[in-house]
Amino acid sequence: MKIAFLADPLSGFKIYKDSTFAMMREAARRGHQIYAFEQRHMVLEQGVVTADVVEITLTGDPDDWYEAGEAQTLRLAEFDAVIQRKDPPFDMEYVYGTYLLELAERQGARVFNKPSAIRDHNEKLAIGQFSEFTSPTLVTSSGTRLRAFHAEHGDVILKPLDGMGGAGIFRIKDDGLNLGSIIETLTDNGARTIMAQKYIPAIVKGDKRVLVIDGKPVPFVLARIPQGGEVRGNLAAGGVGVAQPISDREREIAEAIGPKLAERGLLLVGLDVIGDFLTEVNVTSPTCFQEITDQTGFDVPAMFIDAVEKAADRK
Repeated sequence: MKIAFLADPLSGFKIYKDSTFAMMREAARRGHQIYAFEQRHMVLEQGVVTADVVEITLTGDPDDWYEAGEAQTLRLAEFDAVIQRKDPPFDMEYVYGTYLLELAERQGARVFNKPSAIRDHNEKLAIGQFSEFTSPTLVTSSGTRLRAFHAEHGDVILKPLDGMGGAGIFRIKDDGLNLGSIIETLTDNGARTIMAQKYIPAIVKGDKRVLVIDGKPVPFVLARIPQGGEVRGNLAAGGVGVAQPISDREREIAEAIGPKLAERGLLLVGLDVIGDFLTEVNVTSPTCFQEITDQTGFDVPAMFIDAVEKAADRK
């Protein structure tokens, strides 16, 4: 197979933990040809979507980990699979990228995750489709409603709808310290919609990343445990990742949601679960492949590339 990865610059990869690198390594191990390109390398010209791609050879050297061939302009439909792995922010440039990928699909490209499905599933708001699994949640730009939500629940989390890695997340305790200032900042004085959720004390045991591949949960999760009084478990915010067997509740959530998301074209999903509650549905570039594999021996990249091969054959 010829597999093209749409990703951020390869020079910025931290290959000891990067999930996209783990995917590439497994695909290369199986003899697939690996290509890479960035979103800015896509072009629509005379109705055809192409990209300036480079073929990648993995060297095994942790410092100079790849060799890139000469750039060549190819139709995305020429690849057996295009793996969308660009990180947020999910801004208009990201949206434009999904439009180009969607046009490429119409020309025969096989894109995973499906670009329209990525666009339709905001990673925070998507939990609204599965409210039976969520803690009390409010989405609004209204300072009055946010204050009322805090008054009702006492201890709440406020966060932007377009953040990643724990950026912009605030916990407001019963005393309401700085509540007004935080609401004004996050909502831009009522101009921006944000999310409020009732605080879940089980965060001290970790924000669990449950990976779901082609509708099936990976049998291990990564508990991202906050450190030093921090409320955020995100690894980017200093959380420590501890792999654990999936719990009965986590499996229940994944098995209820996973097949529905797979039917919509989301081959890889990262569900975030705290305690008994679903808090996010990650669809852009879910991570934690290497942490789970290294700590448990379960080969997450192999499960993913198996799914890519099967999905590409189904097209």
